[in-house]
Amino acid sequence: MLYRIYAVIPILDVKLKAQSEVNIGLVGHVDHGKTTLTKALSGVWTDRHSEEIKRGISIRLGYADCTFYKCPKCSEPDCYCTSEKCPKCGSEAKFLRKVSFVDSPGHESLMAVMLSGAALMDGALLVIAANEQCPQPQTEEHLLALDILNVKNIVIAQNKIDLVPREKAVENYNQIKKFLKGTVAENAPIVPIAANCGANIDLLIKTIEETIPTSKRDEKKSPLMYVARSFDINKPGAKIDGLKGGVFGGSLLRGKLNVGDEIELRPGVKKGSTYKPITTKITSLNASSQKVESVYPGGLIGIGTNLDPSLTKSDSICGNVVGLKNQLPNVYEKIRVEIHLFEKTVGEKSKENIKGLEKNEALMLSVGSAVTIGLLTDLKKKEFTLKIPVCTEVGQRIAISRRFGVRWHLIGYGIIAE
Repeated sequence: MLYRIYAVIPILDVKLKAQSEVNIGLVGHVDHGKTTLTKALSGVWTDRHSEEIKRGISIRLGYADCTFYKCPKCSEPDCYCTSEKCPKCGSEAKFLRKVSFVDSPGHESLMAVMLSGAALMDGALLVIAANEQCPQPQTEEHLLALDILNVKNIVIAQNKIDLVPREKAVENYNQIKKFLKGTVAENAPIVPIAANCGANIDLLIKTIEETIPTSKRDEKKSPLMYVARSFDINKPGAKIDGLKGGVFGGSLLRGKLNVGDEIELRPGVKKGSTYKPITTKITSLNASSQKVESVYPGGLIGIGTNLDPSLTKSDSICGNVVGLKNQLPNVYEKIRVEIHLFEKTVGEKSKENIKGLEKNEALMLSVGSAVTIGLLTDLKKKEFTLKIPVCTEVGQRIAISRRFGVRWHLIGYGIIAE
């Protein structure tokens, strides 16, 4: 375990060389420093919504891009940084790769948002505060969610070590090791940091580079993208002839998209009592705050369209799947699920045995970036009737949550069956 402390100040005006290669999630309990760590790495404060600023917590998924460099002259881990010029010796640093960060909310009431973000993650930083007992409820629940959704490459960021004496930090480290035993992150590296002052960020970057590889994806397959955010970017009072079409963002899982492509969104938007797919043309593509002509798998992207912006405002089409017209998976209003329940509840301080499912029970199902309520209409076949249909494929893993009081908590996972 290393405890080396000195500040590394990230340079904000980084020259963006390429589309991000990998999506890294920041997950963990509320107020453990996920957004602060995102800023320490990328220079971007991802809480922008008025309620987030007012309440001081993340409510929606936040996004930021960052470029990793390595100085050829400095010794490890001092050589890792986020600027083209080494902040220690001033030498020209070598480009390593570009990454996108997905900052997830940690509050228990926002578990559905976290699950939507987890669908985009190739790896994750589990942020654990050194000044609190480990594990906290959402520390445990978020780690379990990563396992459910097959996010296996995890780094533990032991944050806020500047707020505790060394003895307390070591005690917390031992608590973390005990907590991780038997989990998907049992052998994950633990990096002590102080995100608020940028301490050990270089060591964290080194560990990320060694632990979270760039996933292999097939660019030749038909494109498939998960939508995680959507916007109306027009300002109030904008003139009609200056209006811009709807914009949405997310991550391309496979294939390639180009400006001018005709694309389809499924399940689409609600018309009357049913959902109808919608088609549109790509008018612009954005990767790492740059306009590009084509986008590939890896990293977060933004797509401009000629859709009526009222369709995309306020994240209204989140959960949709995007691809070329007539080349997307089917849309289901009913799904059969192979169900796997946990033994005890997670996300709460008091652990309770999880009782079996009941006919006509309403459960929250997280399918890709989509979140829907499923009514268990056939207990024997494990068939759910969905409140909002989903575009998905047989074999996809989904998270299953049950309502406890006013909160939804994970109770298991499922695999979509034929």
